[in-house]
Amino acid sequence: MALAEDSVLLREGLVALLQRFGHSVVVTAGDAEQLLRGVEDSDPDLVISDVRMPPAFSDEGLRAAIALRRLRPGLPVLVLSQYVQQTYAAELFGSDAEGLGYLLKDRVGRIAEFTDAVARVAAGGTVVDPEVVRQMLDRRRNPLHRLTTREREVLALMAEGRSNTEITRRLTITDAAVAKHIGNVFLKLDLPPTEEGHRRVLAVLAFLREP
Repeated sequence: MALAEDSVLLREGLVALLQRFGHSVVVTAGDAEQLLRGVEDSDPDLVISDVRMPPAFSDEGLRAAIALRRLRPGLPVLVLSQYVQQTYAAELFGSDAEGLGYLLKDRVGRIAEFTDAVARVAAGGTVVDPEVVRQMLDRRRNPLHRLTTREREVLALMAEGRSNTEITRRLTITDAAVAKHIGNVFLKLDLPPTEEGHRRVLAVLAFLREP
């Protein structure tokens, strides 16, 4: 995988953590340009990048991640951010959320959650930090206002990349109840009756795009 982080201390810590869990870090970069060159030379199977990087510390890492996805459609990318930025998340996911993740850096300290997110994104899943989910839900209007409290909880867990089984465990409800709530989410968000995995991604995108 490729890792881009301007803080040397955090970068080296992440490399050690990822290697500890069996990942091979073939590219390390301190800025977006290094990341772009490294990915071009090494063809990694996953990119992890900070949003804000030198020289301006605005959104260089995010821009690099988006550019890499254009050059290599389907390349798994996990973006790390210091703060919740709805515009960053919405821009990153665009029209395709598969193999993409957006996490707050605080999540890195929760090793099990971080490594789980890395595995999910690498496998083509979609992961959105729970705090990002919470703040977005707090701001939502149409069409998400149509969802019940439980349906919002289910959608939030879907945005985190959780399977039906995991949602069942988290909410302590039955498999049938989870399936019913997900069906209601699809219905209320006016999602077409297509393959369920794709509809899950569409539901997450609807969640992210809502102003």
